[in-house]
Amino acid sequence: MAVKTDGLAIPKIFEHLGVHAVVNGRGIYSDLGGSRLSPSVWAAMGDMNQYFVSMADLLDASGKIIARYLGTEAARVTPGAAASIMLMVAGVMTGNDASRTELLPRTDGLRDEIVLQRNHRYRYDRQITMTGARLVLAGDEQGTTSEQVRRVLTPRTAAIFVPAHRDGLGNTVLLSQVAAIGREHGVPTVVDAAYLSWPIENLTRYPREGADLVCFSAKYFGGPNAGGFVAGRRDLVASVAHNDFTRYESGPYLKYGRPLKLDRQTVVATVLALEEWLAMDHAERWASYARMVAAMQRRLSGIPGIRLDACYFTMDERLVPDPVNSLVVHVEPAVGTTASAIAARLAAGVPSVLVNTEPDALIICVDVLREGEETIIAERLREVLTH
Repeated sequence: MAVKTDGLAIPKIFEHLGVHAVVNGRGIYSDLGGSRLSPSVWAAMGDMNQYFVSMADLLDASGKIIARYLGTEAARVTPGAAASIMLMVAGVMTGNDASRTELLPRTDGLRDEIVLQRNHRYRYDRQITMTGARLVLAGDEQGTTSEQVRRVLTPRTAAIFVPAHRDGLGNTVLLSQVAAIGREHGVPTVVDAAYLSWPIENLTRYPREGADLVCFSAKYFGGPNAGGFVAGRRDLVASVAHNDFTRYESGPYLKYGRPLKLDRQTVVATVLALEEWLAMDHAERWASYARMVAAMQRRLSGIPGIRLDACYFTMDERLVPDPVNSLVVHVEPAVGTTASAIAARLAAGVPSVLVNTEPDALIICVDVLREGEETIIAERLREVLTH
């Protein structure tokens, strides 16, 4: 059963659980549940729900499929990119000795230093140190040179870590150069490419540029919020497997990654969403975004005190001209209120409409909207602005 509100049929489960349904004009965020699964992926999850399976076998088989698509030696599904970072770092520290997984987060006798360029520091380097690894920073606020990277490598260095979205920023050494330095010293290069599955060439780019291990988050290619994968060298993916949740009860080791377990349905959804992403008509995907944005522009045109721009709200939350996936609503002083106050009124409605805000603008991202939801957002916003 569902309740009709603003033209939306809201399932009764929301009322039962006491939570508000959200029309998501913000985009792909973990805090909002990630992405929206396609009907075929959702159906496959239901099929997998009918039977049980050896999770170790399922992860091995699905990893072979993903590795084939990426052109890497091996791959393995994980419960998202943040968990992937933990498992990759655990893997490079413990290596091919599966018994070492029981040490973590203690690192006695392990290579436990992870090199990161200082200007590559970001929120998710927290996941590196959660393993017990020690972060070693190369360079300073002015940047990093190749020599400065070499200078911090020691016999305790387990890996060089590169957040792909910061590659080359802040006068830093490029991934390809870092990987070459790593190879000279027998040190693997580990890459977090969580949201960089578009353009699809990125899926194969980072291994080609020298990444020994790379991770992606499934929610950015239409997969589950708690899905992702690592890919790269066979021995390092095997080390990730030594540390994940499988065979904790049935195997000989109390594995570090036991809390990072996966449902069988999530593994299937991650693989099938990746396959759909690779086969998708992405030109049409972007064209559909542009149509939604244009429709909102038409409905909001003529309202005094606002200015409308079609833009691209990037995954790292920047506004650039194209390709278009967002409508920016600039709120001028004549409106008599602020962008944040308008956003709060949108959020307080039923269903709740969430948008991104800047000090003087609303950013309505259409990436995960269903057809028709852009109309609901535009009408709600028109009502707020004119009453």
